[in-house]
Amino acid sequence: MGKILRVLSWRNMLVLSLAINFSLVLKILKGDRERGDSWDRTAYVSIWPVVSTTASGSSSLSSASCNYSKIEEDDDRIINLKFGDPTVYETYWQEMGEVTTMVIPGWQSLSYFSDENNLCWFLEPELGKEIVRVHKVVGNAVTQDRYIVVGTGSTQLYQAALYALSPHDESGPINVVSTAPYYSSYPLITDYLKSGLYRWGGDAKTYKEDGPYIELVTSPNNPDGFLRESVVNSSKGILIHDLAYYWPQYTPITSAADHDVMLFTASKSTGHAGMRIGWALVKDRETARKMIEYIELNTIGVSKDSQLRVAKVLKVVSDSCGNETAKSFFDHSYDAMYERWKLLKQVAKDTKRFSVPDFASQRCNFFGRVFEPQPAFAWFKCGEEIVDCEKFLREEKKILTKSGKHFGDELSYVRISMLDRDTNFNIFLHRISSSSNSTL
Repeated sequence: MGKILRVLSWRNMLVLSLAINFSLVLKILKGDRERGDSWDRTAYVSIWPVVSTTASGSSSLSSASCNYSKIEEDDDRIINLKFGDPTVYETYWQEMGEVTTMVIPGWQSLSYFSDENNLCWFLEPELGKEIVRVHKVVGNAVTQDRYIVVGTGSTQLYQAALYALSPHDESGPINVVSTAPYYSSYPLITDYLKSGLYRWGGDAKTYKEDGPYIELVTSPNNPDGFLRESVVNSSKGILIHDLAYYWPQYTPITSAADHDVMLFTASKSTGHAGMRIGWALVKDRETARKMIEYIELNTIGVSKDSQLRVAKVLKVVSDSCGNETAKSFFDHSYDAMYERWKLLKQVAKDTKRFSVPDFASQRCNFFGRVFEPQPAFAWFKCGEEIVDCEKFLREEKKILTKSGKHFGDELSYVRISMLDRDTNFNIFLHRISSSSNSTL
C-alpha cells in the first residue's frame, strides 16, 4: 500500500505541476495579447528586431526572390530598422560552416601584452597582419608607413582620436564639426564626458569660427550614403576620416584612401558587430601614441580573444577573394545589397509617397565594373503630406526608424537600416508598398 501511495503521490504532483505551468503560460500569452497594442512594451525600446528568423538564424525569405507583395505577416508586429545591426551577413557565415571556428585554450591570452615591441602593445600581431592584407586585397586604404591602433569598435577609436588631436593646453575645448546630415552619435559621444578638451560644434557647412577645429568626414556618409570631403575651408582644421562603409558591397572603391587618421570597423566590413573590434590607420606617430594612451587609460587595451576572432574572419574574407571556385564574401554581400536597393527603389517609385537618394555610378577598382553606391542605410524621405516621417512609419506602419532630427536634418527624413535579416526587410517593403492605399 505504501508503494501505491508513493506512486500516486508522484503522479499527482506531476499532474499538478503541469497544470500550474500550463495555466501560467496561458496567463502570460493572454497578458501579451492584452499588451499587444501598447507602444510602451519592451519591443518599442529594444534595439533588436521583433520579427525573428528560424531557430538556426537563417531566413526562409530571400531578398533576391521574395515577392514582398504576397508576404503573410502579423500586422501587430513591430519591425525595428532603427539600428544598423548587420544581421544580413548571417546567411553567408552560416554557409561558410566551420572555416572561422577557433578554439582558444584557457591558458592563452592571460597577459595584458600582445607585442611589447609594437607601439600599440595590445594589438595582436595576427590581427595587424590581416588588417594590412585585407586593405591590400580590396585596395580601399593605404597601410604602408601607418600605425595600426586597435580599439573596442570604432566608437572608442573616435574618442581616442579626439583625445589625441585636441590641444592639451589652456586654450579651451576645440570645436568638433561634421556636415549634416551627420552620424547621429557624433554629438552625443563628443559631449558625453563634458570634456574640457573638445566639444560638439555643429554642422560643418555653417561653421564660421576662427581657430583650430576638428572636422569629421564620414565617407560613405552615415546616414545618406554619399561620398564626402571636408567642407570647412581653413588651414587650421584637423581631419578624422570615418571610413566604416568604404567597402565594395556599399560603394565603388575608386582609390586607396590616404588620410592622416582613418577609422574602420569589423561591424560594417564583415558584419561582426558583436566582436567589438575597430582599427585606425594613423600616419603620425605622436597621434597614434596619444590614441593608445587613451585606450590604456580607458580599458587597458582591447580583448585578445575578439582580436583573434576578427583576424580569423579577415583571413577568410581575403582568402575568398582569390578563390575562383566559390563566391567571395564581397560578391555575396554586393549581391545582397544590390537586390535590396533594387526592391526599395521600385517600391518608392510605385508608391510615389517616399523617395530615396539617387547616386552617380562610378567604376570600382575592386570589382572592375561600374555601379551605383548601395549604402548600409537608406536616407528615406516622406512626401510633403507627411510632416513627421518617423512618427508616420511608427504609428501607421509599425516600423521603427530614426528621425532626421537626430542627424541635423528635417523631420521629413528617416534613416532606415538596409542590414537587417531578410524577414524584417521584406515585411518592411510589404508595408510601405501598401502606403498608396493608406490614409493619413
